[in-house]
Amino acid sequence: MSNRYEVRVLTDLEFASPNGKSLLLDLYLPIGAEGPVPVIVWLHGGGWRIGDRKLGPDFKVRFAESGYAMASIEYRLSGEEIFPAQIHDVKAAIRWLRSAANEYGLDSQHIGLWGSSAGGHLAALAGTTGSGRLEDLELGNWEYFSDVQAVVDGYGPTDFLQMEESNNLTAASSDDPESNLLNSVQHHTDPDSRESQLLGAPIQTVPHLVREANPITYIDENVPPFLILHGLSDTVVPVHQSELLYQALMEQGSEAALCLIEGMGHAFFNKNDLDEQPLEVTLRKTEAGEPEQIESSKIRIFKLVESFFRKHLFEN
Repeated sequence: MSNRYEVRVLTDLEFASPNGKSLLLDLYLPIGAEGPVPVIVWLHGGGWRIGDRKLGPDFKVRFAESGYAMASIEYRLSGEEIFPAQIHDVKAAIRWLRSAANEYGLDSQHIGLWGSSAGGHLAALAGTTGSGRLEDLELGNWEYFSDVQAVVDGYGPTDFLQMEESNNLTAASSDDPESNLLNSVQHHTDPDSRESQLLGAPIQTVPHLVREANPITYIDENVPPFLILHGLSDTVVPVHQSELLYQALMEQGSEAALCLIEGMGHAFFNKNDLDEQPLEVTLRKTEAGEPEQIESSKIRIFKLVESFFRKHLFEN
């Protein structure tokens, strides 16, 4: 994928309107790309309670210029509706993109999810549940599937009840604007914690909802390939959360990779200059029937993400 394409941007496309609230996405299309192009859906962070589809990297560069259609979507925040509204909205967007594939030149057979923080959680949850679970078909386009072919989970929470015991409060904080908005010192079990607000109750009082919101609950042989990334200096979401997900995927025999980044804090996918320098990482990879591979090296993070999507959305 050495070609660089000009990009056409279509903003404010409505993909659903739950209870009359218009949910919008922005679509970034490579001009002149041959045939239908694969789609990467961006899910923003913000603790499920702040943020919008503008929060993220430059979608022209990441990765519309490389021949992907980029769809940055919004979803209802926890102050508007509690879980599972958020995952319902994500799946409604995937179904809408499939319904609009011919109109916009999209490859409906090759859709990937890429999420940051809360968006990483939703990407992982959509990836493990596939079609038919945690889905509200009344949001439209019920005749289309909501399964995806690849998932990139950036530092998303997985098991809310294990957030507290592995908190990394001694790590250096990040200068990312999303982190600064979220980094109030609090217990994840507090009634006003991000996780409790998402579920509508203190998390320790609703273990059944915590389980329902946990991507690991649904892992089976149909799960698509995963790339999970986490900074080892993350003070917002403990790195243990990504390790739990990777371990569960490995035990199922799924294709998965876990990239742990030295000295990196939270929400690094919002940094457009992230790839100016290669970063020290430990990369763990697993595939069905193969022994796990572990390597330490210096890599560029966006380049790793694009290579993963190229393998699973272009080459497969």
